[in-house]
Amino acid sequence: MTSSPDNSRPPQPDGTGWDSRSMADTYRPGERVVLEHTTDLHTRLRPGDEGTVRRYHPHHQVLEVDWDSGSRLSMLLGAGDGVRRLPDTGWDRVLDAVREAGAAAGRDAARWWAQDTIGGRAGGDVTATAREILTAIEAATGRDIGGLPAAGRDAVAEGAARYAEHAPPGAPEWEELRGWQRDRARWAWCDGFDQAVEAEAARQCRIVLHPDGDDRDLSHVYPQRVRVGGPGVFAGDWAWMPNGGGQMRVPVGYVGTLVDTWNGWAVFTCTREVAEAIVADQQAARDRYRHQLAAEGVTGVRLDRLVDQSMGRLWFDGDVIVADDTRVHDDPDAIERVSPDADGRYVVMGRSWTWLPVHPYDCDRIAGHIPDPPSPA
Repeated sequence: MTSSPDNSRPPQPDGTGWDSRSMADTYRPGERVVLEHTTDLHTRLRPGDEGTVRRYHPHHQVLEVDWDSGSRLSMLLGAGDGVRRLPDTGWDRVLDAVREAGAAAGRDAARWWAQDTIGGRAGGDVTATAREILTAIEAATGRDIGGLPAAGRDAVAEGAARYAEHAPPGAPEWEELRGWQRDRARWAWCDGFDQAVEAEAARQCRIVLHPDGDDRDLSHVYPQRVRVGGPGVFAGDWAWMPNGGGQMRVPVGYVGTLVDTWNGWAVFTCTREVAEAIVADQQAARDRYRHQLAAEGVTGVRLDRLVDQSMGRLWFDGDVIVADDTRVHDDPDAIERVSPDADGRYVVMGRSWTWLPVHPYDCDRIAGHIPDPPSPA
């Protein structure tokens, strides 16, 4: 059994306290519980004593409770202690209303922050800033990162005014609340504010980073999370090019499904739409190289030969992709025909197609639609 110090501010999800997102299916701060039994022989708590959940550590099954008696004894649920939730008497409805009011204020604060930090009023390379902030948020250290708005002590001190403004009809007056209820009302507003700031700031960063302004969470197609059978964004290992600012970027990323690996490279299937983009981009790359050589004075048969030796030719013959790498490999048999499978998808792999998963935010353009992540079971 352990006791925990009191806090005037709800702890943050950065290792210093609870994160209510991890408690969605367990215990949430503010819930009322009643003691059923405890293995602590020295506590004055008795079965039937009531308290309020302060935070829950699911991995250790430790439930921290503010008991009405004043005790701060934590419950070790995995070691024999037991509590039972008390029926909702309407207090959860009050806390939800206050928390949602905090969330609305947090979203507004994050939008103003975004304008100054990564939006129209910001200067410099906003994509680098957005990438840094989004990375920090996804690592669960987003709060207070890069000046991200936070509820702060002032919001805690304004608990009475916040409560009066946002408590639902029929809720008890602030003066009628017990001490633990006032604390939970303050914390609910602050927690709603901070979580909404984090979510909206992440959304604004994703809009900046995605070439089409897609605000969805695309973390399921980050390279380190791509698995066989799942979606990903891929490009050739040769694709990286410096942009105007000297940053290495992928001009085009392609959406596909990872189905295998081959000699260390990724094997993806893709739709006809994406396959057409691959063929068109290959031709565009050949054209760019041809213009570069022509500008250097190369002409005629030598020009054609150098282009063909640099990269193969791709084209559609009906529904079949023809890949001619005969000049690239100096092999008259290096011609491949790629037919669609029963679902109309193409396995875009071959001698010259050495693909790797790439980060969607490293791409200047993405061909194909990234599917949403599968719903949790």
